[in-house]
Amino acid sequence: MGEPTEPEPVKLFTGLLTGRPAIIPGVEEDLRAEFGPTDLESELIPFDFTDYYREEMGEGLKRKFISFEKLIDPGKIPEIKLVTNETEEKFSENLNMDLLRPVNIDPGYIGLSKMVLATTKNYSHRLYLRKGIYAEVTLQYKDGCFRPLQWTYPDYRSNEYLGFFEKVRNRYRDQLD
Repeated sequence: MGEPTEPEPVKLFTGLLTGRPAIIPGVEEDLRAEFGPTDLESELIPFDFTDYYREEMGEGLKRKFISFEKLIDPGKIPEIKLVTNETEEKFSENLNMDLLRPVNIDPGYIGLSKMVLATTKNYSHRLYLRKGIYAEVTLQYKDGCFRPLQWTYPDYRSNEYLGFFEKVRNRYRDQLD
């Protein structure tokens, strides 16, 4: 019989998606106030993989990833997703914009063997956690690199995203030593 064990801490990151890059510093400031200092960030990456968000977010979307210095308990990801939803709502209400959703904030975490995203959307490959939050393994670390799975979104298969997650995993591995 297996013995229950506590999970290793993991590396928190968020993906920020917006058509108004000028709001990113303010969003990052709010996220740092909640989750602590950041240690890695990506460049702005054009989001031209789908037009799914066009109606609520506009055109010319860009994604930026940031990771946080402090490691977290993976069991905290539902509460983190709720905080990022509140942050999205705050920016939606407080900014005088012609958009329903000026920013989309996707939290997730990286462990040595996988990258996990938190979501409010249920689907066959997602597991319910609690408080209306689900999680999916989006990338698997195998044979020395992150690999997409059958359901991995096209943008998360891109070299820019994979390169960033590799850097985050390397930083995480160093933090564990």
